[in-house]
Amino acid sequence: MYQSPRDEKYVGEPYYGDGSMYASPPTRTRRRMIIAAASLAALLVGTVAVDRLAAARAASRTATAFQDGMGTADRPSVHVRGFPVLNQLAAGSLDHVDLAAHEIPADGSTRPLPVTKLTVGMDGLKTSGSADEAHADSVTATAFLSYADVSSALGVRVSQGDEPGRVDATASLPLVGDVTVSAAVSATDGNSIAFTDVRAEQGELLPPLKSLLDRVLDEPVPLRNVPEGLRLRSVTTSEDGIDARFTGHSVTFHPDSSSA
Repeated sequence: MYQSPRDEKYVGEPYYGDGSMYASPPTRTRRRMIIAAASLAALLVGTVAVDRLAAARAASRTATAFQDGMGTADRPSVHVRGFPVLNQLAAGSLDHVDLAAHEIPADGSTRPLPVTKLTVGMDGLKTSGSADEAHADSVTATAFLSYADVSSALGVRVSQGDEPGRVDATASLPLVGDVTVSAAVSATDGNSIAFTDVRAEQGELLPPLKSLLDRVLDEPVPLRNVPEGLRLRSVTTSEDGIDARFTGHSVTFHPDSSSA
């Protein structure tokens, strides 16, 4: 018997005269699958939320330990890497933690140079029972010293030199004038920056100015605004300041933990 195209299209499915087609409700198996998928999604969302809360608490503890130890006015920013963090905490060690702190102040002769910005990467960070202490297996850090902060600490105007690895130091005295010298900067013992190969660049190096520059540049300047256990490896210059790079093993952050 002849069937129209529309008849063929809807063979085996209920058809209504208004052109609509009956849709059967989900089977019991489909309903169970939908419920299971929704439950799994809710469980995953809840697990991620709990994990992020644990990461935030670990970051807060690390920030507190660092702020108390270094005396920063503002809490540093801390980011705990990896997922899930809960598993890392259960194992007693965080895989990697990044920290950034600004404006670590000078403190007299003990800590003569302020640190404009300190960035720290910590591997194997273990937290103790004390909220103000944290221990890392290995650490890399970069202390950025702006020329403005270095100038204020040394009492002479320091700026980028004409050659890589060198700075210019300008001394000024009333009735005497200005003189600028160039000096190479390098890492030396005791986590210190040394100024060597001093050359006159501009102005007459009169005795009062020479005495002032000698007092500033002759002795290495210690960098003690970093956690104890870090060792200075290299120093480089840039347009805006000096970068001092540190590494360390078995480093503990706790109150009064600045490098001696």
